[in-house]
Amino acid sequence: MLKPIIATQNEAVHAERTASTPLALAGLSLSMLLSSLGISIANVGLPTLAQAFNASFQEVQWIILAYLLAITTLIVSVGRLGDAIGHRRLLLAGIFLFTLASILCGVTSTLWLLVTARAAQGLGAAIMMALTVAFISAIVPKTKTGSAMGLLGTMSAIGTALGPSLGGVLIAGLGWQAIFLVNAPLGILAFLLAYRYLPGDYPRPKADRAGFDIMGTLLLALTLAAYALSMTIGRGGFGLLNIALLLAAGCGTGLFVLTEARAASPLIRLAMFRDPVLSGSLTMSALVSTVMMATLVVGPFYLSRALGLNEALLGIVMAIGPIMSALSGVPAGHLVDRLGAPIMVMIGLIEMAAGSLALAVLPAMFGIAGYIAAIAVLTPGYALFQAANNTVVMMDVPSDQRGVVSGLLSLSRNLGLITGASVMGALFTFASATVDIETARPEAIATGMRITFVVAAVLIAVALAIAIGRHAHATPIRTAKTR
Repeated sequence: MLKPIIATQNEAVHAERTASTPLALAGLSLSMLLSSLGISIANVGLPTLAQAFNASFQEVQWIILAYLLAITTLIVSVGRLGDAIGHRRLLLAGIFLFTLASILCGVTSTLWLLVTARAAQGLGAAIMMALTVAFISAIVPKTKTGSAMGLLGTMSAIGTALGPSLGGVLIAGLGWQAIFLVNAPLGILAFLLAYRYLPGDYPRPKADRAGFDIMGTLLLALTLAAYALSMTIGRGGFGLLNIALLLAAGCGTGLFVLTEARAASPLIRLAMFRDPVLSGSLTMSALVSTVMMATLVVGPFYLSRALGLNEALLGIVMAIGPIMSALSGVPAGHLVDRLGAPIMVMIGLIEMAAGSLALAVLPAMFGIAGYIAAIAVLTPGYALFQAANNTVVMMDVPSDQRGVVSGLLSLSRNLGLITGASVMGALFTFASATVDIETARPEAIATGMRITFVVAAVLIAVALAIAIGRHAHATPIRTAKTR
């Protein structure tokens, strides 16, 4: 008699989860949208904020930098913390913190209070970014993982694309405070959906709970902060301070590895990186993000200085990439579910390599039409790669490691974006054979564009070689319990 009762209860639980899956996904999608919107919506407000606070451009840049630094330095740590104390309760805390910090950003009266509130908002965003991906395995079956990852990628792209236009409208109509306060009602809705529909955290015996690695967390945060600052301060220059920060990041990396090798309960189990699936995915993610950032750094200069586009047309053309990425995210996820994630990783990279080469060649031949055609190849390839790569990584990760692995994925993407902004920007300037890109001749900028995206194609080819090698001897990720 007992077995039929248990079977009936299991069926009921499964039916309840199945019914609530769309609303749970809605809560996760909204969390991903908000964290991405937080990055892009503030950029358009920097001139207004500089005037409102009577501050220099370098000072108001910290409104952006504080948010990005908080995400980059803490995303792995909050993922690990979610594994230790429960994904649901930490995600709810992250959404609450993000919403509260958004309100504080909108009511503050001094620049440095705004920067502090943005750092707190970034911490909330780090939690949301890490744990939304970690939750996918818990609420959707494996056969639908690709579609769910594609949906999250779509929401991230929508947040990136929507930010500048929405921010401009809000500032014009309601003032700069509105670009932060708009997050409050959306944050409340995301909190209610997550609270009501996400599965609860299963209690574990105290003996099974891993401790939290405080020393490793501090070392990783300081190391990542030093690296991010070395790549971002100086507005494209690379002076003694940048070199000192980069050396500090290198020393911090060594100390972190030594600490983790000796820790009883490390923040990151170093044995994970022996797995070719995880290490390969993280490397490919960083390379791909570096290339995608090149389109955002180099594209505006080429379109305005070489092709002569005015600001309005420039904004329209630059929005095409994120819009296409948003439109292709969900279809890419369906392709991953239907044809398999590993093969879709390679197809996405092949498409990105073709798009990078097209950016090197077609704009010089066909102008703006050539640029748009190349972006139309590159961005769907990126959406396909993201959905497939995230699916490959997260498919077989144990539940007590989903947060930290998801955090590592997000970290690799962020480090690629930061590196791309600095390194690909420097390459573009060098290839243009000029000291000041603002005064370079159109022909020089066209040359810089061509060389930059030939190098981008080489980076994608390296990622493709990793994918092919990994596919030849891929094994499911098995996070080691021993070092």
